[in-house]
Amino acid sequence: MIHPHITDALKVPDLVRLTDGLVLLRFESMKIYSALAAVRHLLERGTIRPGQTLIDSSSGIYAYALALACHRYGMRCHIVASATVDATTRAQLEILGATVEQVSPSRDLKLDQELRVRRVREVLASHPDRHWMRQYHDDVHYLGYHEVADRISATLPTAGLTVVGGVGSGASTGGLVERLRATDPSVRLVGVQPFGSVTFGSQDHHDPEAIIAGIGSSIVFDNVRHHLYDAVHWLDFGHAMSGTVALLRDHAVFAGLSTGAGYLAATYEARRHPDRLHLVIGADTGHRYVERVFARHAEALDPAALKPAEVRAPEEMSMPWSRMAWRRTGRPADGKVRAA
Repeated sequence: MIHPHITDALKVPDLVRLTDGLVLLRFESMKIYSALAAVRHLLERGTIRPGQTLIDSSSGIYAYALALACHRYGMRCHIVASATVDATTRAQLEILGATVEQVSPSRDLKLDQELRVRRVREVLASHPDRHWMRQYHDDVHYLGYHEVADRISATLPTAGLTVVGGVGSGASTGGLVERLRATDPSVRLVGVQPFGSVTFGSQDHHDPEAIIAGIGSSIVFDNVRHHLYDAVHWLDFGHAMSGTVALLRDHAVFAGLSTGAGYLAATYEARRHPDRLHLVIGADTGHRYVERVFARHAEALDPAALKPAEVRAPEEMSMPWSRMAWRRTGRPADGKVRAA
């Protein structure tokens, strides 16, 4: 097949068998599916027009995905980037034609996200003709993952399937599982979070090395549908790094930090539920993490010796790794996460 645009080649994930009970859904850059479908849908609906500037905040892979979608559909792109966006990604964004603003470095992920959102609002105030994509809140970002779910259904038996992935904005894990459960409600969903994220109540735990901002949040994301999740894992940087290094060492898969965190969580879930097939979402490659993760491979712990603390409520969690049965409980009306 000759693809009409590079996005058609980049968006399609590979299914890689890791063990009998573990399969990796490996993306070059996962959010390309989401951004393409969202921009296409908004154009077809008339919400945006050709040539208009689309703006959003991003900690990495969504920025790249939106820039590619704008390139494909003839749109302009403005990214307010996290301090975690690396020089390689920024260079690609700029060459693709995106305007890139990067907030000042901060070890506080909450401040990083608040600064980005504040800057987006400032830009919109002076340029009201720009469209805010709102990847964290607009459920148009669910649409692209329906196509991925259909590919999974055509390849894997959904009976006895558990999906494991970083929660992030909620669109990837949510979009996949909502579609899969339309034909098989027994599909389980396990979310992975860094400590410090408000999404499932770990905001009181500070991990000084936390750099996996893409799978957690310091602000409430409307796209996270809490009632979809069966269990949640919280991991610190050291455990996520150990899973990432182990994935490369044991399976030759060079993937990002959120994938390594998901791999560690899925390995544990597979031991608990050996009768089920566990599908790990691999959101991106490891190129952004060479210096911060892979160069420190000698520090990685042996995953076989690691296990989470099982907790019954978010307030019981402890670092470096905790797990809680979420049991498809919704987010409370007041936004405060409590025990299921």
